[in-house]
Amino acid sequence: MAAIRLQGLRKRFAPDALPALDDVSLSVEAGEVFGIVGRSGAGKSTLIRCVNLLERPDAGTVQVLGQDVLALDDAALRQARRGMGMVFQHFNLHARRTVAENVAFPLEIAGVPRAGRAARVAELLPLVGLEAKRDAYPAQLSGGQKQRVGIARALASKPRILLCDEATSALDPETTAEILALIRDLRARLDLTVLLITHEMGVVKSVCDRVAVMEAGRVIEEGRVFDVFTRPAQPTTRRFVAEVIGHSVPEGTVARLPAARDGEARRLVQVLFAGPNSTRAVVSEASRDFGVDMNIVSGRVDEIAGEPFGVMALAAYGAPDRLEASFAWMRSLGLTVTEIEG
Repeated sequence: MAAIRLQGLRKRFAPDALPALDDVSLSVEAGEVFGIVGRSGAGKSTLIRCVNLLERPDAGTVQVLGQDVLALDDAALRQARRGMGMVFQHFNLHARRTVAENVAFPLEIAGVPRAGRAARVAELLPLVGLEAKRDAYPAQLSGGQKQRVGIARALASKPRILLCDEATSALDPETTAEILALIRDLRARLDLTVLLITHEMGVVKSVCDRVAVMEAGRVIEEGRVFDVFTRPAQPTTRRFVAEVIGHSVPEGTVARLPAARDGEARRLVQVLFAGPNSTRAVVSEASRDFGVDMNIVSGRVDEIAGEPFGVMALAAYGAPDRLEASFAWMRSLGLTVTEIEG
């Protein structure tokens, strides 16, 4: 069963304004980390706030754990929201409350007795690595520690869904990596479904199982993270992906490459290695079987969602028809071959 199912969502903040959401439909499966990525103004934060009805859509349906939340009265909606923890970009901690008191705050609002609040806080602080900071105040914490408090607070009511709205954008890269690892670990430990909003494709690459790309209030591309990264279909997605796995060749390197011999051509291409043939000796096979010379100019190896991929720049020399045949053969193996220079 889908944990979150959104169908045909539309939202405008003024009658003459451009739509913040324009017929958006998404399905988030139980237990997955689903990322929504887009530039500022794409509609992603409006979308996540429609899940728990902090924003009410003008049209469409919102189902959470099989329940139509748009049909709930105020009391039932408050109860449903306890099953959806939310982590914010700017922490939103109470400055005059300690770490333990901040984590306990939603339980206090819900009327949980003091002993029950204390027991839950004692469970959560070790999970987020803050047991030693229980009596500290927000001013005494680092940004990463503040976000750990925010995560613990979001989990206080034992939600099955965790909504993260730009939860790492205020953090430095090292702390971001730590928080993403924590989210992934909590997802597994607590059997959570995570919906994560970000404008950084690197965040998606690190932690998400599937991703949707938004632009101008619409979802323009959606799929498994590995598939979207290695075979992006839309120009906006290709630009996002290039920021993370793009591979450029310095001009000075190109200038030092030897020219093609008489009767031959030189082609500079980028080859993306992914899928079952990502570890195959493609370069040596192509050189041998098609009678072309392939010079590895530069390259890198990485992982996306736990699956290996590599990107390599090649300077290929040979008869034009043999070069084309070698590139066609690479593509037949599921590799992506892109011209860098003619």
